[in-house]
Amino acid sequence: MQHVLAIDIGGTKLAVGVFHGAKLIERQVSKTDREGGPAWMLNQIEAIAGNWVKKYSIQSCGIGFGGPVDVLSQRVICSTQVPGWNDFDLIAELRSRLGVSAVMDRDTLVGALGEGNYGAGIGIRPIFYMTISTGIGGGLLTEHGLYHGADSFAGEIGHHTVVPDGPECFCGARGCMERLCSGLWLERDFGRPASELFQDPAFVASYVKPLARGLKTCIMMFNPVRIVIGGGISQAGDRLFHPLRQEMGRQITPWFKGHVDVVPAKLGADTILYGALALALESSLVGCR
Repeated sequence: MQHVLAIDIGGTKLAVGVFHGAKLIERQVSKTDREGGPAWMLNQIEAIAGNWVKKYSIQSCGIGFGGPVDVLSQRVICSTQVPGWNDFDLIAELRSRLGVSAVMDRDTLVGALGEGNYGAGIGIRPIFYMTISTGIGGGLLTEHGLYHGADSFAGEIGHHTVVPDGPECFCGARGCMERLCSGLWLERDFGRPASELFQDPAFVASYVKPLARGLKTCIMMFNPVRIVIGGGISQAGDRLFHPLRQEMGRQITPWFKGHVDVVPAKLGADTILYGALALALESSLVGCR
């Protein structure tokens, strides 16, 4: 049974782990230094994983990257949170530093793989995975695998407009779901972390309205059996999911008789790591770069 290196590169955190089979046997998490860019991130990965690669004779690696990835060329397109990643050959850098073959995808798509294979989506297809953390993004996992779209940009639900003429987002548009519902903007707008805000039922009742609008779009567009929500915001548990389900019941189109099933990620903070494992194992069947 082989060991696999799994890496989750996000706008808030870097998580690195080692799997033996489906068991996570090593794990380390660091806070992302956004000003450090790719150089800081690569140095951290090398420092954390270098000894593990030798200790366990690791040859394969899966990566969930927090930004758009060109899945065919296996290059980072950009990061929406951290500068310096434009058209970056992350796979070649890791091969040079660690001597491993690697494969990567956008973290939200990797999250769909993680929950679909090991978490809240086992045996269920299609599922739509959405992370609500520093930013918001999604990924659709069908019975045929991940859906990337024509140019690897499918699932960018965070920049769907849910409040026309709402507050301006980093992307330049107004009223994006990410602008209204992500953890980064909640803290900027309200001056308190999401963990405190979700203690207030009145806040939650207001918060779930734009979130439900975005989820309604996913349901009407893709008709998934289940929507799985991960990321830091999902840790609010029932304080979030009970009001959200009630709000979705109010908003969903009356004649729609399809699935309206929204649940928290079962794997918690390790969803992307498990997805990176699945990505590496699937890619090993055809060979990774």
